[in-house]
Amino acid sequence: MKRREFLVLVGGTMTAARALRAQQKAVPSVGFLSGASPVPTASYVAAFLRGLDETGYVEGQNVAIQYRWAEGRYDRLPTLAADLVDRKVDVIAAVGGGLPGARAAKSATSTIPVIFLVGVDPVATGLVANLARPGGNLTGFTVLAAELVEKRFELLSELIPQARVIGELVNPSNPASLNEDIPAAARAARAKGMQLSPVKAATEREIDAAFATLVELRAGGLLIAADAFFLQRQDQLVALAARHAVPAIYTYREFIASGGLISYGPSLAAIYRQAGAYVGRILAGAKPADLPVQQPTIFELVVNLKTAKELGLTIPPMILARADEVIE
Repeated sequence: MKRREFLVLVGGTMTAARALRAQQKAVPSVGFLSGASPVPTASYVAAFLRGLDETGYVEGQNVAIQYRWAEGRYDRLPTLAADLVDRKVDVIAAVGGGLPGARAAKSATSTIPVIFLVGVDPVATGLVANLARPGGNLTGFTVLAAELVEKRFELLSELIPQARVIGELVNPSNPASLNEDIPAAARAARAKGMQLSPVKAATEREIDAAFATLVELRAGGLLIAADAFFLQRQDQLVALAARHAVPAIYTYREFIASGGLISYGPSLAAIYRQAGAYVGRILAGAKPADLPVQQPTIFELVVNLKTAKELGLTIPPMILARADEVIE
């Protein structure tokens, strides 16, 4: 090969390599920050990806996703968020760690857009300035978990009107549970003339210990706080409630599909799908400051009649009449 032909060939190869690198760099990157683990949240990730797809972004084709899992260790979230910022992702979806995840992302960056999913008031907790026009680099979704605590307590008291003590399982690593859920449940208990006994758990072993404490307290029922760690331990929670014959109410229908008694709350899968669509809109040029924080408008009441029968409970007709889904 002549020298001139060689140089042309090398030059063409280098140009093609630069073009490939430029194309690869042009693919946007999304940081997916979760306080949970991959397997228990697989269905929610799938819903998130559907939302992205609806806005024209498909993982592995025209968008890359970097997943970071805290595995129930919320203290790891700040480090994971900082790592995503160091990797210069285009958007952070802090959708699986509640308030700790949102705060970790907010602390890590003031420039990268952040989509959050929390169970508390994002204005009162300082995440955004306003629901309609959030301002700054954060927006997202609130599932109103704390606001629905009193409603869930009311439903549980209808199921077990004879109970005098009601337990509430909260994660001490989640400030929303301590500062929002417990006070809300305490108000509901006082209104019904019942006693609330909070129990705390942040590990698998502590969940076992919490149920042992509930037995000692002779709790007639149990509220399970909305929490990413509890969501990934749903099989354990449902099994312990059955073993100790404790009627429990949950936030999401997934617990009832796994054998839980009753749940009341929004569709978490639908919210993950909306979060994916928000990320897609930002990748297409929208600003988080202009995207309103959204709240659910539809809440699902799901009842498992088989579990009720095993617990020796008769579901009141009024609850069955209001139920969106009854599992038999």
